[in-house]
Amino acid sequence: MSALFNFQSLMLVVLLTICTCTYLRAQAPALVDRNKTGFMGLFWKAARVGERLSPYVSIACCIMAFQLVMY
Repeated sequence: MSALFNFQSLMLVVLLTICTCTYLRAQAPALVDRNKTGFMGLFWKAARVGERLSPYVSIACCIMAFQLVMY
């Protein structure tokens, strides 16, 4: 099944995108900050979500990890 039709896989892709973009912005801010508009702006927005909602994102990652281990 593709990630578009399986909700668990879709949430995993979204969480990994948020975490990756946040990490990239912390390591190389110029790489993410220069693309604030267009399609690449989605990665900038994901980095902002990861920075501002980091406790909730980390809780969601832990829940997703626990759920993947159990199933």
